[in-house]
Amino acid sequence: MFPERLRKLRKKHGLTMKALGKSINVAESTISGYENGNRKPDMDTLQQLADYFAVSTDYLLGRTKEPHPYPRSKHDHYLYSEGMTVEEIEFLRESLSTFRKFRGKT
Repeated sequence: MFPERLRKLRKKHGLTMKALGKSINVAESTISGYENGNRKPDMDTLQQLADYFAVSTDYLLGRTKEPHPYPRSKHDHYLYSEGMTVEEIEFLRESLSTFRKFRGKT
């Protein structure tokens, strides 16, 4: 189940194996091994993948069908339902923070 879930999430977020590997500090070949079932992530890497995609480790491991059982906030749940990626949500958070800092200085 893990290989399929990882591949699905990676593709849903428009990532190559290389890009995902770079984001979590593993080689492209490691991501390939995870997706073809030849390798299994250690606990730290599994958690990094769950955090990166904002899903539970239980979802990645196939223990639940619900990918987002615990959104970070009530607003994150809305953003996920709109189909935004984790990267897009983080970009919006950072942009809002910058906007607020700039607005406070003028």
